[in-house]
Amino acid sequence: MERGLTSVTYPWERRLLALALGPLQRDDPPVSIQVGPTALERAYATCAAITREHSKTFYLASGLLPPAKRQAARALYAFCRVSDDLVDRAGGDPLASLEVWRQRALADHPAADDPVPLAWADTRARYRIPVEYAQQLLDGVARDLRVARYPTFDDLAAYAYGVASTVGLMTMHIIGFVGQEAVRYAVKLGVALQLTNILRDVGEDWAAGRLYLPQDELVAFGVREADIAAGRLTAGWQALMRFQIQRARQLYTEALPGIALLHQDGRLAIQAAAELYQAILDDIEAHDGDVFSRRAHISAWGKLRRLPGIWRRARRARL
Repeated sequence: MERGLTSVTYPWERRLLALALGPLQRDDPPVSIQVGPTALERAYATCAAITREHSKTFYLASGLLPPAKRQAARALYAFCRVSDDLVDRAGGDPLASLEVWRQRALADHPAADDPVPLAWADTRARYRIPVEYAQQLLDGVARDLRVARYPTFDDLAAYAYGVASTVGLMTMHIIGFVGQEAVRYAVKLGVALQLTNILRDVGEDWAAGRLYLPQDELVAFGVREADIAAGRLTAGWQALMRFQIQRARQLYTEALPGIALLHQDGRLAIQAAAELYQAILDDIEAHDGDVFSRRAHISAWGKLRRLPGIWRRARRARL
């Protein structure tokens, strides 16, 4: 570990840093994509369409990258989106489907007519993204098939690492970064982003049989699962949401200085993605923690009007 990486803020950080740093110590065998440029263009276009359909925020933020990095980021998003959908939406045996997808998605020589694996393999090869991060993401996604409750935040942070911090670590390779110190910030930002997801999606996740909020904190704030099932905005629920929102904001505050360690042409995109996602917390707060009758979001105009300030902060990014 570099100096600084041993200085951690939270109990869960050291374990997650070990997971994140390990793949950087191992070299993947070189991958050579042997298809024509037309097949690759179609593959990347498919990934862009998937990104545009499923995440307006990510599509906007990735649009701030130079063209080559933009298409790579959208290939990463498409890989993650398909992986997640196999768990959340697939019928039959989702675990078996996920394992079949694992073989396709991580193949060194995917078929020319398999667009997402093809674009993703090309992206991994071009930007030397450790395949172990993709494996960790798939393992994290698979956890949703086995685990529906998390006893403590430390347990939840490990899940957030698998499904979100890994995405940040792979994105970091696409953008370019200086020094392993950047890893710590990427891990923390991933946890912040996933916690934001969790707070926004409590109602939807409950309907799917999952409750991600730490069990010990539900007890501490006097929130019962029956309250969540009924969508009750009790005083305990609102206090719990304020606590979680403050935790997420603190994680964003601690993570965002790491943008200074990224290549300059990618800083604006990451600053935008982080700040636009963080704004979801403001919307939840403005509605007194109601994540049951509505889905917290930021309007298109709300995103656009924030961009000038985001641009200024990205330009000033420094540790």
